[in-house]
Amino acid sequence: MARKQFDLIVFDWDGTLMDSTSTIVKCIQAAAKDLGLPVPNREAASHVIGLSLPQAMQKAVPDLDEKYYAKMVERYRFHYLTKDHELDLFDGVREMLSDLSQQGYLLAVATGKSRVGLNRAMNVADLFSFFDATRCADETFSKPHPAMLQELTRELGQDMARTVMIGDTTHDLQMAINAGAAGVAVHYGAHPVHELNALNPVFSAPSVSSLHAWLNERA
Repeated sequence: MARKQFDLIVFDWDGTLMDSTSTIVKCIQAAAKDLGLPVPNREAASHVIGLSLPQAMQKAVPDLDEKYYAKMVERYRFHYLTKDHELDLFDGVREMLSDLSQQGYLLAVATGKSRVGLNRAMNVADLFSFFDATRCADETFSKPHPAMLQELTRELGQDMARTVMIGDTTHDLQMAINAGAAGVAVHYGAHPVHELNALNPVFSAPSVSSLHAWLNERA
């Protein structure tokens, strides 16, 4: 029997597993509005998804006094925590994770969310049992720094060359490049397809079902 191509599959969370992009954009915009700051448009707000919250706020509304970014993070969290219990996984995600787990893959998450935020989201989605390890932006360097993937492979005793990072943003794909892992893009999240494909992912998935099928072909 042919050996599968990957041993460790690492997923981004928002916009890859959880259908949360539009909610995050609206919460970033609401945070800026609350403070009377320039409100970023949808493109600017969606482009920072995947970064750590402080870094995301700095890039969404640049050139402000530092004091405003902490306040924006606070207001963002206020708005997001009123809505996150309403968010759903993309169709087919639970079935895909269950199937991959049963096939013996190691599964992990690398996310710009905080540890508290990821634990809350995983608890609401009831996905804790599927993942062997997770890494959050408040525990290490933010994407696209390779640290999350380096730490996950080290923790799980895996080879980076047999690891694939799956995400909806250029931050995810650039992190994979920086770490020496394969990168897979999904089209249904925050960043436009042409920006994702410019980073030459090994596969570009228009849907969860196509991603699931492609991963099964590598089993």
